[in-house]
Amino acid sequence: MAGELLHRRPHWWPPFPELFEDFPTELRLMPDEHVIRVEETKEGGSYVVKAELPGIDPERNIEITVENGVLTIHAERREEQKEKHRTEFRYGSFTRSVRLPEGVQEQGITASYDKGVLTVKAPIGPIEKPSRRVAISRETDE
Repeated sequence: MAGELLHRRPHWWPPFPELFEDFPTELRLMPDEHVIRVEETKEGGSYVVKAELPGIDPERNIEITVENGVLTIHAERREEQKEKHRTEFRYGSFTRSVRLPEGVQEQGITASYDKGVLTVKAPIGPIEKPSRRVAISRETDE
């Protein structure tokens, strides 16, 4: 295997998230938004997120942002206006946010798109935890 697969789901996350994809829209937390399926790994000195985004134009319909240690991928798939017999495609907004691990150098994040998979790589550097001395005040009895 090329990288170490990371399993970082919260304890409340359902074991089979795909079971919840077909919930009625009114039961979802954010109507008209769909979850992007991701795979997180560590490869060499990088944290890597791969996201399934088939059929989406990466230059026009994918936005990646990083803020306060959280990487957010947002994509849009617009439905073509033609008569369909049946469709199982998902249209609308797709969003996924993942917390970046400690040591990620946000300014070095890169992204590429190939065959429906978005790959975001974030270099991991040394974890710097600066320390500072805390002054102690003396209370006087008056």
